Amino acid sequence: MDRLRCLQVFAEVARSQSFVRAAWKLSVSKATVTKNVAWLENSMGSQLLNRSSKQVTLTDAGLRVLESAQELLDRYERLEADVRDSVHLPRGSIRVGTPPAFGIHHLMPVVAGFGERYPDIETTVVLDDGRMDLLAEGLDLSIRIAPQLQDASYIAIPLMKAPQVLVASPAYLARAGQPKDIQDLKRHNCLVHTLKSSAGYWRFEGSPRQEVRVRGTVRSNLGEALKMSALFGAGIALHPYYMVSDELRSGALQVVLPEHIPEELDIYVVFSTRRNMPVRVRALLEFLKAWATKPPPWALAQPVAAPAAVRPPPGRRKAPVKRA
Repeated sequence: MDRLRCLQVFAEVARSQSFVRAAWKLSVSKATVTKNVAWLENSMGSQLLNRSSKQVTLTDAGLRVLESAQELLDRYERLEADVRDSVHLPRGSIRVGTPPAFGIHHLMPVVAGFGERYPDIETTVVLDDGRMDLLAEGLDLSIRIAPQLQDASYIAIPLMKAPQVLVASPAYLARAGQPKDIQDLKRHNCLVHTLKSSAGYWRFEGSPRQEVRVRGTVRSNLGEALKMSALFGAGIALHPYYMVSDELRSGALQVVLPEHIPEELDIYVVFSTRRNMPVRVRALLEFLKAWATKPPPWALAQPVAAPAAVRPPPGRRKAPVKRA
């Protein structure tokens, strides 16, 4: 028997002073009202109502139960209202996972814009390298970046593409030279991301698709660490454009093998279930989807650029050619 329902029925009988009127107000049968009150009296071990053919009155025990029951019912209604509001109104807290580099440079501006639109929502952004258990870590949403997702237990919505590019510093290329083709990468010092490819395979688009196993002096599960190594001239690195677009514009890094396109990544937002998703989480999900409809430049197909020419040493520059 539903104890809370029995208290609610008993309270209505006490207010109405009639089983019949209580049944009418509650839209149930008189027999149901009688059954609920009888169960409550049996549970309390005391008679709560004095019954007569003319009216129903409270006993002393019934009066005490009614006072406590009304307080309990009022508290439950407030709790129910609070929970309903937290589900249906955009307020409360959200936990979002993200890869570190993407989160710092690209997700945080989106989160800041979301906070301006929904000032009553607190968004906590945490590191997720793609291996976190959403339920165990209490993540409402997470950003995953991969050629394809391995875990089919989550719902995944693709947001946009993440083209990749091979890069190296001008100093490294001046020292080691440009690789002639994909297989020539084997003789170069390549900086390997251990989460993307622990065995060191780099894959390229085309028909047929090509791959090469590379190795080098630096391996890391942090893309930023590999980018810094490339900037210091340590070797060739494979990165999404969103990580190196600024360095490519400034010339701090140069494109390697621009005629060969590395395997493209997809950026997904993943979550455990659509069922009973709080409105605040759905609001962020829709905000991310709207943001993805206008992809930033790094998410678009990149033009093929020729490798930057290495300047000849001083004193050996060619004389300018005069044109007619």
